[in-house]
Amino acid sequence: MRTAIVGINWGDEGKGRMVDLLSADYDIVARYQGGNNAGHTVMNHLGKFILNLLPSGILRETTVNVMGTGMVIDIEHLCHEIQRLREAGIRIDPEHLKISDKAIVCMPYHKQLDILEEERLGDAKFGSTRRGIAPVYGDKYMKKGIRIGDLLRMDELKEKVRGIVEWKNLMMRGYGAKEISADEMMEWLERYGKETAPYICNTTAYLNQAVEQGKSIMFEAQLGALRDIDYGIYPYTSSSNTLAAYAPIGTGIPGVKLTNTIGIMKAYSSCVGEGPFTCEFFGEEADRLREAGGEYGAATGRPRRVGGFDVVASRYGVMVQGADSLALTKLDILSSYEQIPVCTKYLVDGKETTEFPTGVALDHAKPVYEYVPGWNCDISQCRSEEELPKEARDYIAYLEKAVGCPIEYVSVGADREQYIVRKREADGK
Repeated sequence: MRTAIVGINWGDEGKGRMVDLLSADYDIVARYQGGNNAGHTVMNHLGKFILNLLPSGILRETTVNVMGTGMVIDIEHLCHEIQRLREAGIRIDPEHLKISDKAIVCMPYHKQLDILEEERLGDAKFGSTRRGIAPVYGDKYMKKGIRIGDLLRMDELKEKVRGIVEWKNLMMRGYGAKEISADEMMEWLERYGKETAPYICNTTAYLNQAVEQGKSIMFEAQLGALRDIDYGIYPYTSSSNTLAAYAPIGTGIPGVKLTNTIGIMKAYSSCVGEGPFTCEFFGEEADRLREAGGEYGAATGRPRRVGGFDVVASRYGVMVQGADSLALTKLDILSSYEQIPVCTKYLVDGKETTEFPTGVALDHAKPVYEYVPGWNCDISQCRSEEELPKEARDYIAYLEKAVGCPIEYVSVGADREQYIVRKREADGK
C-alpha cells in the first residue's frame, strides 16, 4: 500500500492528526515537500505535539520516518524539534528517522532575505511565514543550493559556501542590509550539520528497497491543493508542489506509483496568509468560528482567516489531488450552529459559476451561500455514524455529494481516538 495524505484546501486541514491516526497501519511515513513554514498538530496519549519538519509518524515507535528529496530543511530548527520530542519521551534515532541526502538546506540567509523582501513589499506582501522558504527553493532551481548530503563533506563545502555568500551579498547590499559572513555560515553548518549527519541517507535506495520488500508507505504533504506552486492561488502559494502526484518524486522514488490518495478537508474553511479567500467571514461571525476551532497557525501562531465550507474550492482540490476518499475534520466545531453556511457557488463579474477561477478572476469572486440545518449538540463522544444526530449525518452526505468524493473518515475531536469510520456498502467498508 502506497497512500498519499494531502490537503484539499488552503492547508491546516488536519493532515497531521490523520497521519498520526492512520500511520499505525504503515511501515514508513515519508514527507515529500516544504519546510518548517507550516505545522501539523497532533494530540495523543503522550500529549500535544506541533511538528514543523518531522513527519507525523515520528510519534509511533514502529514507524520509520523519511524526510524526502523535495523538502527544504532548516537544520537548526530540526535539531531543536528533535530535542523537544526527546524531552517528551519520543524515541528518535537513525533507524527511526532518515533524511534524504538530496534535500536542500534552508540557510539563515534565506530567512533574512525572506524578511527583507516582505518588508520591502509592504501592503503588497505575499503573507510569507518569513522562514526562508521561497528564497531557498529559488536557490535550488538556480542551482545554488546546499544539499543535506554536503554536510557529510564539510571541507569541500567551504569553497561552495564562500561562492554563494559572495553572490548573496550582492542582494544584501541591494536591500541596504548587513552583509553575510561566510565564516559564520560555516560555523552554523558545522554545528547543526554534526547533529544532523547520523540521519542522512540515500532515500531513493532505501525506499525502492522498501517497495521491493512489499512495505507500506504513507506520503505526507504539507499545506493544501490551493497552495500548490502550479495549481494553487498563485502567487499566494507555497514554493513547492503540494499535490499527491508529486509524492513519489518528492520522497526520492519517482518511478513508483501511488496506490491511493486520501484528501483531508475541514467541515468549514480556514486560511493563513494573504491572497483570495472567497468564503471569508468577518467581524463577530469570524471571531466565533475562529475561537471555537482554535484557528491559529501551528507554525506562526497567526490568527487564521475562516469561513463557511467552500464547495467550489473543495471540488477543485479533490480534482487536482486525485482523491480517492476524504477525511472530514473538525465536524464537532460546528456543533453550536443552528444553521450552517455553505458556499455553493461564486459570483464572478455578475455571473454565477461552480468552476474554481484562477488569476485575476478569483480576486473578483464573491460567495453565494446556502444554509443547511445544524444539530446544535455535542458530538465529540460519537464513535459511529449511527450515533451522530440526523442533521450531522445529512451534512456529511451533503458535502460528499457536493465535492464528488466519498467521505471515509470523520473527526469529532482533537484526540487520536475521536473519529468515525463510515461504513460504505458500495466498497464493502
